[in-house]
Amino acid sequence: MLIAPSPSKTQGIALALGWRRLLATLVFATLIGLLNSVASQSPTSLVVGRALLVGFVALLGFGLFEQWPARLPGWIARWVLQLVAVVVAMPLAALLAYFITTGNSFAFLLHDMKRTGFVMLSVTGMLFGPWIALTAMLRQREAFARGQALAFELERSELERRALDARMRLLQSQVQPHFLFNTLANVQALVDAGSPQASAVLRALVAYLRAAVPRLNEPLTTLGEELQLVRAYLDLMHMRMPDRLQYAVDAEDAALDLRCPPLTLLTLVENAVRHGIDPSEEGGRIEIDVRLLNQRCQVRVCDTGVGLQAAGNGLGTGLANLRERLQQAFSGNAQLRLSSLEPHGICVELDFPAERIIK
Repeated sequence: MLIAPSPSKTQGIALALGWRRLLATLVFATLIGLLNSVASQSPTSLVVGRALLVGFVALLGFGLFEQWPARLPGWIARWVLQLVAVVVAMPLAALLAYFITTGNSFAFLLHDMKRTGFVMLSVTGMLFGPWIALTAMLRQREAFARGQALAFELERSELERRALDARMRLLQSQVQPHFLFNTLANVQALVDAGSPQASAVLRALVAYLRAAVPRLNEPLTTLGEELQLVRAYLDLMHMRMPDRLQYAVDAEDAALDLRCPPLTLLTLVENAVRHGIDPSEEGGRIEIDVRLLNQRCQVRVCDTGVGLQAAGNGLGTGLANLRERLQQAFSGNAQLRLSSLEPHGICVELDFPAERIIK
């Protein structure tokens, strides 16, 4: 006659008389009433009514000791208390049901058929009630365990998301000084050399930083915004070495609103200038190509600088950092490849999902 509630923090009558419990009590009590009516001379509706009263009294006893007392001594478990309440409630509730339906009198105990009906109702309730209660408690425990597991999983997902966020911000914070210090070092070199271009370059740098710095703390940006920064950076570098740096940018319009981690393209271009073009006596050319292919974005940044062997094999700090940031941003579904060009130069290729930022 009992059913477990879904795990919740609801207390009091709302918990004791949840609709699932009431429905289950109605079903089981009706079945027991119909079973007892077979051997009873009383109307079926009266026998079923008595069974329903017994069932709801047992339900109240089950719910009462589920919440009261708030603390129990260590030698008794709450489920034992609930089972005892159900067993005790059955004959007492049957006695109350017969008392009400026989003229508010205990005279029914002197009537053989009515006394037999009372005993049958009491015994039937005491026989089935505890098992129904045990089933309800087992289902309640399983539901509670599922709820706890779901809560733990949600908490774990939230913690993983926060950890990923923190990791991304840490990697991003490493990029900021790496880029800024390199750029300022270039300006310092012009100032030290007394170049007449120092003032113009400094003004261009200030204008560039005003646009770039606010984006450093953004978790994601678009390739279009990245290309704007790259063009500003290359203009700045071209002012520093006009005869040694040429560049070209070719990007599909459909790729401009695709998302990517901040400073993705800038890291590649800055790496090409610092490790490819700058060390080369004759300078070189940087080509940036952005394409969409099969729902993926493919980015190529190639330079005709000194090449891998002269620059030193390996990704270096900037590219290694970028590779990790890409893995974090795209859940491992991104690639960064490095290859040599003939007769000299380096080509860096990125491949990641074509995902658009929803604003």
